[in-house]
Amino acid sequence: MQLLTDELRAKLLQNGANRDEDHFPVVKLFTPDGACTWLLTEIDPECPDIAFGLCDLGMGFPELGNVLISELESVRGKLGLPIERDLFFKAKHPISVYADDAREKGHINA
Repeated sequence: MQLLTDELRAKLLQNGANRDEDHFPVVKLFTPDGACTWLLTEIDPECPDIAFGLCDLGMGFPELGNVLISELESVRGKLGLPIERDLFFKAKHPISVYADDAREKGHINA
């Protein structure tokens, strides 16, 4: 499965051009054989391999930060499965709401 379609990438780049806004997550990625989840809001237009969003590596400390898209594409979980895109994810809140909730609960709840 392609992690980012052209449409998703265009929206992430558009958000990246307006970094001062509290964007809604554009895409949710996850490890089907693990506890990792990413809610990405934007891509840096000057370096399109760098995405920003809420990252949860399953250790109880989700945080906002940058991640390399190329790294996400190469990651394999415990059973060797690649990261997948949640095809049914539709953001209901800006990223700050997801981040506050994730810090409180210790994991992304989306």
